[in-house]
Amino acid sequence: MKYLVRDKLFAIGDDYWIEDEHGRKAFFVDGKAMRIKETFELKDPEGRVLIDIRAKMFSLRDAMTIERGGEALATVKKKRFSLLRNHYRVQLVDGTELDVSGKILDREFVVEYEGEMLAHISRRWLRVRETYGVDVVREEADPSLMIAITVCVIRLAEKERVGEVVD
Repeated sequence: MKYLVRDKLFAIGDDYWIEDEHGRKAFFVDGKAMRIKETFELKDPEGRVLIDIRAKMFSLRDAMTIERGGEALATVKKKRFSLLRNHYRVQLVDGTELDVSGKILDREFVVEYEGEMLAHISRRWLRVRETYGVDVVREEADPSLMIAITVCVIRLAEKERVGEVVD
């Protein structure tokens, strides 16, 4: 299933819908205004919070956390030792590791588990400006988690490019 995600997701207080490939409202992004650190909620069409994304505070390296139901679900950070410049690691709380690699800033990359693709992120399929697609290719992969991972990796890569530090 493909989802259309707006490129500048972290605009302060910005709210909008993520649609599926058929134009149906799939997720609502609630960009929490007036927060000290970056945060947003990903909600289902009925308004239930599925995922919270937050910039990780007091981290030695840039990192972002993904939470579900107030509990940590995953931490996303740049892979420490990698020959690839655009390589990130997602550490799930159960110990599972996902790899994200490709041209992050060009929105052409994949999320993999043990070499098997879970999601493919691309602008190539779309004609809509400022939008990219998240194609969740594995049926058992959680679309809300794949979108959250995508958003975190893009945000970390953008901050690295301009030399910002995630708070």
